[in-house]
Amino acid sequence: MKIKPILDSEFVPAVLWNRSFEQEAENSSDAVTIGLFRNDKVVARRTLKVLSDVDRSFQYLERLLKAMLWAIGGNRVLFAGPDEIFQRLEKHYSASAIGRFDSEIIGEKIYDHALKIEKAAADEIPEPSQEGAALGRHLDGCRIGFDLGGSDRKCAAVIDGEVVFSEEIKWDPYFEKNPQYHFEGTMASLKRAAEHLPRVDAIGGSAAGVYVNNEVRVASLFRGVPDDQFEEKVRPIFKQLKEAWGGIPFDVVNDGEVTALAGAMSLKDDAVLGISMGTSLAAGYVTPEGNITSWLNELAFVPVDYRENGPVDEWSGDAGCGVQFFSQQGVARLAPLAGIEFPADTPFAEQLVEVQRLMAEGDQRARQIYETIGVCFGYTIAHYSDFYDFRNLLILGRVTSGEGGQIIIEKAEAVLRAEFPSLAEKISITTPDEQMKRHGQAVAAASLPMIGGKA
Repeated sequence: MKIKPILDSEFVPAVLWNRSFEQEAENSSDAVTIGLFRNDKVVARRTLKVLSDVDRSFQYLERLLKAMLWAIGGNRVLFAGPDEIFQRLEKHYSASAIGRFDSEIIGEKIYDHALKIEKAAADEIPEPSQEGAALGRHLDGCRIGFDLGGSDRKCAAVIDGEVVFSEEIKWDPYFEKNPQYHFEGTMASLKRAAEHLPRVDAIGGSAAGVYVNNEVRVASLFRGVPDDQFEEKVRPIFKQLKEAWGGIPFDVVNDGEVTALAGAMSLKDDAVLGISMGTSLAAGYVTPEGNITSWLNELAFVPVDYRENGPVDEWSGDAGCGVQFFSQQGVARLAPLAGIEFPADTPFAEQLVEVQRLMAEGDQRARQIYETIGVCFGYTIAHYSDFYDFRNLLILGRVTSGEGGQIIIEKAEAVLRAEFPSLAEKISITTPDEQMKRHGQAVAAASLPMIGGKA
């Protein structure tokens, strides 16, 4: 690294590790082709050179495939390459705790069957089909937009694109066992917004997690709900809300998608990758053509740090994933390294507030936390560019509030200039303007449904 994170000097950027491996393998005669399928459609295909060193080649391919699974999504992998590496990958996803987590969450819970790793010849793996659909940007009529976060829920009433009411209400859904808490809380916000409209034509919403056809597949908001109630009460919760509102157009998508859509609408440009550093790490993507894809964009689980014994995500059990760097958890992890101590039971949100207060007072320990996040983020932007084609990078979320957010951007841009000058010229890093901060997410969410089959 030309620039090292001051509090996390052992950080090993995924992008540098990968490029070092690829340079070493450039003249190798061994190659691997990976095809990622989702519902029998190829969504990604990569041909890669590998080394005769099976351990290193497995590490390279396993980390890369994990990134593809969580960024793009899929439930079947065709593998063309050395048998020993194939067997290691197959065993990883069937026998290791980390691999089983990925297989069960992505395969079973999101796409309805466990992840399959199958051997194939390279010429049997087709090129990926292009995908993307226009989503949102419908502003006609009387609409409600909502966003369900880990610490608050937001809701707004919108008439022909103009916000006439908005509010933010604190709640604590993460470990709530009764799904009725989530239903009633969301309904209460919708009713309060509806009081400010002559009628309600459509409702659009966003929330952390994975949603397919308005069904909850995986979402941290419902982590406390027992499995036996998830299928019956949580999976159809938004369809039940739609029924309660008379079956009007009602669409819910991942909050990262709405963030990216709001960014594209605010910037009046496309090719947007939106990153929200909040309770967790959320992301969304608008293609250069202005479309939303069916990609997962769950970057919280994408490995960004390849060191041995890196910070471990408490949900997946994996090390070096993005959530440990670019979220409230990341701030809490760095705080003791900066010399800021908190009682063991202090919630992450309260630790962030205190770090922000110290930052506002000019505390150098707090500044070092944001500098560290910014340097790690700069290298991670380059890693994300291996999966996404973007020229606008929008960052937001509670971690980026105040002066700390500007420090994150400055350090990230310094890394891009020093290590990846072509990306530094291509990518513009921005934060939401005041209009988007206040209403952008709500307007974008409200714009999701079409009314009467037309915009």
